[in-house]
Amino acid sequence: MRRFNVMLKKVVDDSYDIDIGYCLEDRLINDLEEGLCYGYKRVAIICDSTVAPLYATPICRKLIDNGYDPKMFVFPEGERSKIRKTKELIEDDMLVSGFRKDCFVLAVGGGVVTDVSGFLAGTYGRGVPFINYATTLLAAADASVGGKTAVNTPLATNLIGMFNQPKKVYIDLDTWKTLPIRQISSGLAETVKHAMMADKEFFEYLENNVSGVFEFENSVCEHVAEKNCEIKYRVVMKDEKEASLREILNLGHTVGRALETVSDYTLLHGEAVAIGLVAECELSKSRGLMTDDEVNRVKSLLNKCGLETNIPGYIDRNLLVEKLYTDKKVRGGKLRFVLQDGIGKVKQFGDSWATFVNKSEIKRIIFNMK
Repeated sequence: MRRFNVMLKKVVDDSYDIDIGYCLEDRLINDLEEGLCYGYKRVAIICDSTVAPLYATPICRKLIDNGYDPKMFVFPEGERSKIRKTKELIEDDMLVSGFRKDCFVLAVGGGVVTDVSGFLAGTYGRGVPFINYATTLLAAADASVGGKTAVNTPLATNLIGMFNQPKKVYIDLDTWKTLPIRQISSGLAETVKHAMMADKEFFEYLENNVSGVFEFENSVCEHVAEKNCEIKYRVVMKDEKEASLREILNLGHTVGRALETVSDYTLLHGEAVAIGLVAECELSKSRGLMTDDEVNRVKSLLNKCGLETNIPGYIDRNLLVEKLYTDKKVRGGKLRFVLQDGIGKVKQFGDSWATFVNKSEIKRIIFNMK
C-alpha cells in the first residue's frame, strides 16, 4: 500500500464589521469604494418582493451611478420562499445572466433573504463574497449575524445549509420605520431570547423600555441593536460552528420551529419562537430551574412586545409533538432542549448546553399550555 499525505492546514480569518446606524446606503457604497469587495464590480442583489421597491432598487441605482454592474434577483416575500427551489431559481437566473466567480452577493432584506443569500453565496462558483444589508428587526437581531445560513424543507426547518460568514453587515435602523407592527413584534422575540439566555440586566431594560422600539426612539433602538449583536457575538466567537455553546441560541426554537411549520407559516418566526420560549420556561420550571414569578415575567415581557404566549387553538398538538423530532438538536432519535437557569442564564449539563427530554414530559407541557 502507498500513502500520500495531503497537507492543507491553514488559518482563516472570518472577522467582519457590523455597522449600526441610519440611511447606510452611502456607507455601503463608500466601503465598496475603499475595497470591501476589492476587484468585484458585478453585484447580485438578492431581495424579496416587499423590499425590492423600498430599499434594493435605490441601492441598485447607487451602485450603477458608482460604476458597478448590479442585477436584482427578486423572490416572493415570506417564509414559504425559504426553500431549495428559491435558491435554485436564483442560481439559474444568475448563470443565464452571465454571473461567474467575478461577482459578490448583496442580500437586502430580512431573515429569509439573508439565509437564502448566504447559502447561495457559499455554493455559487464554489463560493463568492456576500454582504448583508438587514432591513428588519428580526434580521438585525439574529439572521444577518453569525454566519448560519439554511433553507427549509417540508420535513424540517434549517437542516439544509452551511456556515458562511459575510464580508460585512449593515443594520439600518431607519428601515424599522417601514415595518408592520407585527414584524417588529416578531423581531423582538429573538431580542427577548438573547436577554433570557445571557443578560439579566438587558431583560430588565426591555421590561422598562421595550415600548421605545415601537415608538422608534433612537436611543432604545440603538441599544437593542447593539445588545443583540454583542450577545450573539460573545457566543459565536467561542463556538462558530455550533459544536457546543452555540446551541444556546436555539433557546425557544425546538418548539418554535416545529410550531412555525405546523402552522404552515401562518405564524411568523418570532411569534412561534415566543411560544417556544414559554414552553421551555415551563419545562425549566418543572425541573426546578425557574420560579413561577420568573416564568410570569417572561410571559409579561413577551406580551409587552405584542406577542402571544399560548398555543393557537387551530394547532394539532399531537402533530406538534411529533414535529419536534425534526429539530437539529435531536440525537439518536431523542429530544434535546436548551433550558433556562433563571432569567439571564441557561443551564449547562456537563459538557453540553442541551439536555435530553422524554416525549411524555414535553407532551405534558405542550398540552397544559392554554
